[in-house]
Amino acid sequence: HLSLVENVQEKPCVFEDNEVDLCQFATLGGVYHLDIFELPPQCKPMKGWIIVEILKEGLHKYIYPPETAEDLEAENAFPPIEVTLQVHENVFFFEDPMVARWDAEGKHWKTHGISNVTYKAKDRLLTFSLETFGPLTLIQDNHVNMPYQSWELTPLGVNKVLLTVTTVFAKIQIQIKENLCMLASLKLNNEEKFSILEGKWMTPVSFITALKEVGLNIFPSGHSHFYVFINYKDALVEMKAYRQMALLSPAFAFGWSRWNLKCNSTRVVFKVSEHLAVEEPTQNPDSTLLMFSDARIQRLKIDEYSEVFSDTIKEETEFHSTLYHMVKDFASEEAMEKISSSSCQFIDSVCHMLLSI
Repeated sequence: HLSLVENVQEKPCVFEDNEVDLCQFATLGGVYHLDIFELPPQCKPMKGWIIVEILKEGLHKYIYPPETAEDLEAENAFPPIEVTLQVHENVFFFEDPMVARWDAEGKHWKTHGISNVTYKAKDRLLTFSLETFGPLTLIQDNHVNMPYQSWELTPLGVNKVLLTVTTVFAKIQIQIKENLCMLASLKLNNEEKFSILEGKWMTPVSFITALKEVGLNIFPSGHSHFYVFINYKDALVEMKAYRQMALLSPAFAFGWSRWNLKCNSTRVVFKVSEHLAVEEPTQNPDSTLLMFSDARIQRLKIDEYSEVFSDTIKEETEFHSTLYHMVKDFASEEAMEKISSSSCQFIDSVCHMLLSI
């Protein structure tokens, strides 16, 4: 689990000009193979027969532009060719797609030789000019939805929670039950959108992979801090906090706090409230702010709407060593019973998803 929140210290390698950095970008919608073929031998009538030469190798690819010098004598004899592609309907692009072509010699994707890219989002038509042919793909920044605006974790019943992640472009709701995850709903710019992943239960690892493949990447990698602002927290502290949130998730709702940005890397601030109803809550005014560190946890005197951050402990409360012992101070018996009867697989799945986002 610790590997899910640790950052690497160095970039994996140095990239050439126009080479696509696959730590920063992801290929989406598969690979398009664009080629021109030479016209095959045509049929010839001869003495009442129709004769045609059969090529054992099949169709021959036409190299564009030609490699021979005589074919290249005339200036601009082989201009870039305009190509229009239909972008796959099941893939989400939050910005205009970028086009990359495969460099067979260098064994990497690159953006050189592609120009005049235009995208009609309504029709999902991408038009561009191509200097040479070969495999193409569309790419999108892995971090287009990062950093998040907020996240919430809400109980929905026995061994079932709803994880909501809100970004600049999207609001993604994920249901977690037992050892499975499912995309519950997707809103883009406040409009409901359909995804082929909705209603399909998968294990956390498979689910995360599936979301990435359709362009819904909300999962930072160990390299993400090189490309986008990350509110860095000590990996061990973050892991402990998420583990304890997962343990209490059957009966408590958790959420992002703006004060988490204001405290240092060894402390995590978040909202918590008891939640026993099955339905999804609206804004909960009774949320408590907790501050978690490696050694202890405390209730804060400030609330989410205070003017300045303060780590002063709330009056008539105590420091505790774990989140579990902290909530026992104000939790109902029903809430504690729900926690004690929860499934280990469920707790592990919730923890995995929290550590992944």
